[in-house]
Amino acid sequence: QVRLVESGGGLVQAGGSLRLSCVASINIFSFEKMGWYRQTPGKQRELVATISRGRTISYAASLKGRFTISRDDAKYTVDLQMNSLKPEDTAVYYCNAVLLRSQTALWGQGTQVTVSS
Repeated sequence: QVRLVESGGGLVQAGGSLRLSCVASINIFSFEKMGWYRQTPGKQRELVATISRGRTISYAASLKGRFTISRDDAKYTVDLQMNSLKPEDTAVYYCNAVLLRSQTALWGQGTQVTVSS
């Protein structure tokens, strides 16, 4: 069973930084793309950033410039560096991966990010 495990969430003051990491249980070349999404209570899960197998990157327009996604193929990880955090960035952040062959979407269990004002 393929697993995605997130880490790095926590409580930070506004203006601070956090780095989230997602480690996969298989070689990440098996995924067409990987990314980060976030969700707050009562709202739909929204895209934060994605990075493809070929390292094409996309960001939610509102987050570009503050967040940076990266991948380490040797470590099977995808990281999200979040800078200049705002209270509205408070959410549960989920790692996502789409399997190349089946196009099946996989999700991690989520990690809570809380930004205090």
